[in-house]
This record gives sequence, C-alpha cells and structure tokens, in this order.
Amino acid sequence: MKNTLFFLVLLVQLGCKLGTPNSSPTPTPVVVTDTATTFKNPLLTVGPDPWVVYSDGFYYVMHTTGSDLRIYKTAKMSLLGSSTYKSVWSPPATPATRDVWAPELHRINNRWYIYYSAVVAPRVNHRIWVLENESPDPMAGTWVPRGQVQLPDDSWAIDGTSVVINGQQYFAWSGWENETTDKTQNIYLCAMKDPLTPTGPRIRLSQPTLDWEKNGFPVNEGPEFLVHNDKTFLIYSGSFCGTDYYALGQLTASSTADLTNAASWKKTPTPVFGPSMANGVYGLGHNGFFTTPDGKQNWILYHANPQAGQGCGDQRSIRMQPFTYNPDGTPNFGQPVPITQLLKRPSGE
Repeated sequence: MKNTLFFLVLLVQLGCKLGTPNSSPTPTPVVVTDTATTFKNPLLTVGPDPWVVYSDGFYYVMHTTGSDLRIYKTAKMSLLGSSTYKSVWSPPATPATRDVWAPELHRINNRWYIYYSAVVAPRVNHRIWVLENESPDPMAGTWVPRGQVQLPDDSWAIDGTSVVINGQQYFAWSGWENETTDKTQNIYLCAMKDPLTPTGPRIRLSQPTLDWEKNGFPVNEGPEFLVHNDKTFLIYSGSFCGTDYYALGQLTASSTADLTNAASWKKTPTPVFGPSMANGVYGLGHNGFFTTPDGKQNWILYHANPQAGQGCGDQRSIRMQPFTYNPDGTPNFGQPVPITQLLKRPSGE
C-alpha cells in the first residue's frame, strides 16, 4: 500500500506533463500549399501545451519540448507546419535543469518575455522562470535569463501566463497550496508590479471540486486569459491529462472588477470544450487564442491525441479551429473537429 501511495503522489506531482521527455522529437511537417483555401489539423504532429501570439505581421508559436525553448514564426497560421523554428534557449548543464514545460511568449512594455516552468537543482519541484529580450523580433536579439518569478508563498508552480487589463498586469498559474500536506493542483493569480516582479498575495481562484475535473486525479492547470468586451475569462484544463477526458473549463469575471478578489470570479459547472470520441479527439486541453489581423475571426489553439489511451506524451498534436461568442458575451468553442475535416483558412490568408 505504501508503494502504491507513493506512486500515486508521484503521478500527481508530474501533473499534465507526464510522458513529456527531456528531449521532444521534431514534429513531422504538415504540408499545406499556400494556394489552398482549406487546411486540415494537425498543424504540428508533436506539440504539447501550445501557445501563440501575433505581433508585427507574424504569429509566434511555442510548445513544450521538455528540453529547450523553441519559437516558430509564420505569417500564416495554417502554414505553421511548413515554418521553421529557432531554439532561443537551452538550459545550462550547471545547475541541472530538467522538465522545461509550457513556455509562453509575451510582449509587454515593448520587450519580449518567455515564462516557462522547470526543475532547477537543487530543487526537486517545479517553479516558474522568465527570460527577457529587448529586440523587436523575438527570433533575434539576446534572451537574458531573469531568474525565478518569485510568486507569493513560493510553492510548486507550473503553466504561468500573463495578461494586462486596464493597465494592470496579472499573472496566473497552476500550483499546490503547499508542498507538504496539500499537493492538489489549483489555479492561482496575483498582480504584477512589472513583468519580473509579482506584488500582493497569492489568490486561489479555482480548485478541482467538480466531477469532470477529477478524472484520473483532481487537477486544474494550464490557465489562459481571454478578454472580450467587458468580460475576462480564464480558460483552464481540468482532470489528469493521462486520461482521454482532459477538457477545458472556464472562470468568468467582469473586466472592471477586482480580479485579485476570488469572489469576482464565477466557475462554469461543465466543460466548455472537451474531447469528442465520435470525432476521434482525445485528451484535449492546454490551449491558446488568437484573433486574425483583420479582427474578423477568433481561433483557439489546443493539443489533443488522435487515439484513445495515448496520455501525456508526444502523440499530442497542435490543432486549431475558429470559435464565436454567445449573445451573453461568453465564448462558444463548439465541438473539436476531426483531423479528416477540411477547415477554411483563417481570414486574411
């Protein structure tokens, strides 16, 4: 029983990245001709925890490799599979760094920042780290390590993300309440003084209390901000990603409310986007968003497995599809499309 309990605790500690090696294989190119009007998913055959940001005519995409930080650059998202990437940072041999997870690229105050999760010796558990680049082009310039993001309470933390609303920067992540008695993954938020410096207390926004969030293990992780009109949404992944039932949940707040007050946020009781066994989409989660440059369409970027039982490994591929908003302003993600379905390329391509 003790060995079984130890193994279960270890699995919880690994969280959504179980099976992600320290060296991820290079994705098989997904070819879409620039003259085509449609495309099929996946965009990349390997790409856990995808993230996308648009700046100065280009989309920049990152995903978990386990071993380094890679940026893809493309003018057209449907052509991501034929773009090239640049490895902008690899961890030094000393101190030992491993399990580099969920990188995100953010443009804040005319500088680029990459937030990522990693284990750095002598620690045995994850923290969130940040790099900074002054170049207008994140593929150029020098990426300077700025150390650990010193989050309040300094506990296990992964999947950091950020947003600026009404001039205030906020930071959200998945973490443990503490590292001794409560290792359930929750969603936390704090305000930021600047892109490198948290300020104020750690606020717990969500715990995995709903049945759909408890498949495999109770997990809330992978938070991502989505701002629309007067509402701020925090879309997160629920359940253990080793199951086929990994899915997206939603927290909602008024953008004018005090976002550091947990009472400002309301949780949707059911998943807002999840797997579809009928469409051959399993373990769907850890997403990003983008709006086409012409402002006409909104798209969700996410990872999923093509077959049942593939867990948290390198079978997770990057997919995208458009979404809309309901009359009440909440996002409507619909159903995940099968990889056999042709989709119209994003507006403007």
